[in-house]
Amino acid sequence: MGADAVLFGASVLGSDVASGLAARLDAGLNWDLTDLSVTDGELVGKRPALGDTVVVDVGWTSGPMLGLVSAGSFDPVESGGTAEVESFDTSFSDFSTLAALIGQTVEASSGPSIEDADIIVAGGRGLGSPEGFTLLEELAAALGGAVGATRAVVDAGWYPYSTQVGQTGKSVSPRLYIACGISGAIQHKVGMQGSGTIVAINKDPNAPIFDFCDIGVVGDLHQIVPKLTELVRSRG
Repeated sequence: MGADAVLFGASVLGSDVASGLAARLDAGLNWDLTDLSVTDGELVGKRPALGDTVVVDVGWTSGPMLGLVSAGSFDPVESGGTAEVESFDTSFSDFSTLAALIGQTVEASSGPSIEDADIIVAGGRGLGSPEGFTLLEELAAALGGAVGATRAVVDAGWYPYSTQVGQTGKSVSPRLYIACGISGAIQHKVGMQGSGTIVAINKDPNAPIFDFCDIGVVGDLHQIVPKLTELVRSRG
């Protein structure tokens, strides 16, 4: 193959191709990577483990080293290097063309997606009910941002899966992340820890999110968020 390591984006297609390539090459595959580094000349990855309660270092025992990297884990930067691009012809086996796509449905959405938004207002169980997201939508609209959600509220049917931030959702890195009623479990942290500024609003002063946010506000989000929205609108 000629490559020491091959990295894929952690998408459905990327996972399918990476797992097939690992089986074909009898190579090791690490998934859900949130960071990569080189230690003593060896490639080392980081990923959540033990029910997303810890972040561990992972490695490979043999090459080529294959890895699935969670979206949004890295900011795009110029490396200054060059790469050799090779074109090649490929063909498919007969069994690879037996499946046919008969339709495709795309979930309707409005406003910026959480992957592209510079500002995200996210909500968790602390909202109390699905109706609580109305407050976040109003603040996000005033800021020109998008609305995000935790896995718990998505699983409860409070908000669409496309807005889920976290290890099993999407990784984001906006300039501003406002977490409303979110405890800050590591499963959620790994999906938004790359944000520029993290603001947390929670009535529990012992919530884990206060350990890593930049600005923490202890109080009732149902009172704080509407006032914040009003302030933003008045300055618009």
